[in-house]
Amino acid sequence: MILYTIFITLLISIILLFFFSYKNLDLLRSFSLGVSGFILVLSCALISIFDANNPFFQNVILLDVGSNLLNWNCFFGIDGLSVFFFFLTSLLVFICVLFIWNDLLFKEYVINLFLIQVFLFIVFFTLDLFIFYLFFEAILIPMFLVIGIWGSRDRKVRAVYLFFFYTLCGSILMLLSILYIYFSVGTLNLQYLLAWEFTKWEQLVLWTSFFISFASKIPMFPFHIWLPEAHVEAPTVGSVLLAGILLKLGVFGFLRFSLTLFPEASLFFAPLVYLCAVLGIVYASLTALRQTDMKRIVAYSSIAHMNTVVLGIFSFNVIGVQGSIFQSLSHGFVSGGMFLLIGILYSRYHTRFLYYYGGLVHTMPIFSTIFLIFTLANIALPGTSSFVGEFLLLLGVFKNNAFTAFFSALGIILCGSYSLWMYNRMVFGNIKINYTHFFADITRREFFVLLPLLFFIFLGGIYPTVFTSNFHLFSCEFLFFGRQF
Repeated sequence: MILYTIFITLLISIILLFFFSYKNLDLLRSFSLGVSGFILVLSCALISIFDANNPFFQNVILLDVGSNLLNWNCFFGIDGLSVFFFFLTSLLVFICVLFIWNDLLFKEYVINLFLIQVFLFIVFFTLDLFIFYLFFEAILIPMFLVIGIWGSRDRKVRAVYLFFFYTLCGSILMLLSILYIYFSVGTLNLQYLLAWEFTKWEQLVLWTSFFISFASKIPMFPFHIWLPEAHVEAPTVGSVLLAGILLKLGVFGFLRFSLTLFPEASLFFAPLVYLCAVLGIVYASLTALRQTDMKRIVAYSSIAHMNTVVLGIFSFNVIGVQGSIFQSLSHGFVSGGMFLLIGILYSRYHTRFLYYYGGLVHTMPIFSTIFLIFTLANIALPGTSSFVGEFLLLLGVFKNNAFTAFFSALGIILCGSYSLWMYNRMVFGNIKINYTHFFADITRREFFVLLPLLFFIFLGGIYPTVFTSNFHLFSCEFLFFGRQF
């Protein structure tokens, strides 16, 4: 009933928002924040009732669309992987609604955010390959509007087309593969496909097509070109959703489909994945060192972290898979907070270039303290959620390939270099009065926007069992259905 309530609430809210007038702006804001908060509470309730002793799909729902013209049964369900992505989506959308409180086009903004939330929920909830593909690509439409309308600079049109065509064209082969699976197996239900034995050549071809699609979403090297452009031109909320949720769709796809449906191909192509991921980590980290735009630095940092997550996925052991899932969630908290902090600065001084900043600790002490916490979390300081995720992840990679683990660990050192350099350049030194001509620390609303992310960063670092207890069952399920890697 919780799942039904979530979807019905969101769909009714989207419809009602069309009829709200800007004359009732306070009611519009309160309604939107109330709906997003209610969905967040339901997502937490979904975690609380999740049966941690059952490694199979739970709350399975059958949607029968059978008729004389069409006989189509769609299955939906959740497991230890999707339930936490539900929560991450709800949390970030709630924070985004609060962040855009004073936006001039608040109603249109919220409608796009709720559409993104509905599409993401369906992606994480569906057990049908075609439904997954349909909404996997449908997310591009509201994100196209968010970046294209609310983007900050003139290059936003180029950036949004890069984002759209890179991710859309990368998925065309996956659509062809889904059609092949349907005509060869006769169903696209994941529960049946997990028991189907594809031939080795079928696995190699199908895995390659799925890999290109998911690698474009993450993005892995060399499919990463669109991400820095999209982040720089996107509004703050667009960057938060991109880094916090949309990059995780590739991770979710690898875990849900590539490894479980095509285990032999995953083992065969593992060296290629290691090579692309290590190149992505080193290249993105070195590129971040020479950037002067704060958003570009965090964007390249996201590329490096997500390529590290891919290494954990293809470590083929429980520790590495747990670490990759945990790091995906942690990256959603940390990168989302980093982009929100940069957005707060941009709303005051209308620039993101490091050259114009300095001495913020004297004028914005609360902001500087919070930014320090997120910076240390970004470099995986012990006590933060990123440390737990990266430690488990690198341990799993080391058990499988020590050489790969050594080069992937370089990303942590380089991450510390560019993160601390950016923080030092912004916060310390002399105040540049010619550029930052007025001084205002974060407001109460901005503090409460950042507070939930701070809470979960420390909760994941101090008491990670809250998350990993369910990850373990998903990992066992993954190893079982993956024909015992």
